[in-house]
Amino acid sequence: MTERLPSPQLLLALTALRDRAMAATSLNALAFSMANDLYQLLPFHQALVFAHHGQAQELLCVSGLARPSEDSPYLIWLEQASRWLNEQTVGQEPCWLAREALDLPESLVDGWSEWWPDGVLCIPIQQPEGGRLGLVCLLLEAEPPAALLTLMQGVWQTWAYCWHSLTHQPRLLGWRPSRRQLLLVALVAGLMLLIPVRQSALAPAEIVSRQSQVISSPLAGVIAEVEVRPNQAVSAGTPLFRLDETTLRNRAEVLTQEVAVADAELLAASQRAFDNPQSRRELTLLSGRAQQKRAELNGVQLQLGRSQVLAPAAGVAVFSDANDWLGKPVVTGERIMQLADPARPAMRIQLPVADAIALEPGAEVALFLTAYPLQPLRGKILETSYQAQTNAEGVVAYRLLASIEEAPDHARLGLHGTAKLYGERVLLGYYLLRRPLAALRAWSGL
Repeated sequence: MTERLPSPQLLLALTALRDRAMAATSLNALAFSMANDLYQLLPFHQALVFAHHGQAQELLCVSGLARPSEDSPYLIWLEQASRWLNEQTVGQEPCWLAREALDLPESLVDGWSEWWPDGVLCIPIQQPEGGRLGLVCLLLEAEPPAALLTLMQGVWQTWAYCWHSLTHQPRLLGWRPSRRQLLLVALVAGLMLLIPVRQSALAPAEIVSRQSQVISSPLAGVIAEVEVRPNQAVSAGTPLFRLDETTLRNRAEVLTQEVAVADAELLAASQRAFDNPQSRRELTLLSGRAQQKRAELNGVQLQLGRSQVLAPAAGVAVFSDANDWLGKPVVTGERIMQLADPARPAMRIQLPVADAIALEPGAEVALFLTAYPLQPLRGKILETSYQAQTNAEGVVAYRLLASIEEAPDHARLGLHGTAKLYGERVLLGYYLLRRPLAALRAWSGL
């Protein structure tokens, strides 16, 4: 039998990967291509690109992010995990590491269980002389087919060639700049520092709705049924969820019997009041008791009517998962979901304190969605938080809300991406030295 040849689509995809790597003009651009372009051929949970510096490993890029957030718990754990992965990857061939078959250090067990899937494919990036340049880690559920890894050997070699070309600096033998040339270079550099540039910052962002309503529990009880799916479009009056009515119905039946008993006692006392002065004195008490029981019954029936929660307006139901709420006891006013208006999208931006710049309402913003990186969304800052708070990733950040101008069809609620915020114009020297000067002041206390 003849050996089966690879499909033309696969060969074209491999060629495109190698072309994008060859087109990279910097190591960061190459690392971004390595971490994101491989997803079409080898779907992964996450891709990590590390640069090898002796015993240390520098994280260059994480798939889906323009730049990793600083000082997050995940990155702190990843520094130790990257050194251990580099020790386990021996030779020049990709190495598959399955969690079940590894004797993990105690410091890595909890982090692997929390953040990583069952296995990781480690791809070493080697120099032509044999030294290691970096390491690419693909987080996968299962080991990739051996045939696919064989076909992708050319991609690994292209990555290594481009990495070496971008970082290798040939020596200039026999030439040293003169003092005049050094002074000229220093003068040009000083003049360049006076060039006005626009200050900018990058921050993770998400598309949300500018107009949303909180749907809370109207009374204390247990969620019996959630009648919509997450991110489902609903119209006004659509049932959203229902509370368990067993306790209320039993209470209503008991009060119905008590109302009948109170009415019967009142009727009997009314009939005896014609010739019994004692019965006439009891009429007021029995009438008040009957009214009290009837009011209690009306209150329970009103609560029964509120156990079915309907959508107050048209929108999209935003919540995590219906199974998280089924059978869960809730209190009055507890938020169950949000009803968002998809016709009024906005950007919710988490700007880390370390990257914060001076921003005013009306500052321009460009959002590059992870799903649509070539179709940026434009908008302006609407509001900024006064105080920074710790977000879900453990990073202290300011919360900003920005509009979306001429929102296209792909600006769907819930999409994530990277927002670029534009501030005021400053000198290039200030732009380059702002963070180093801030770190120096924090370290020296001056």
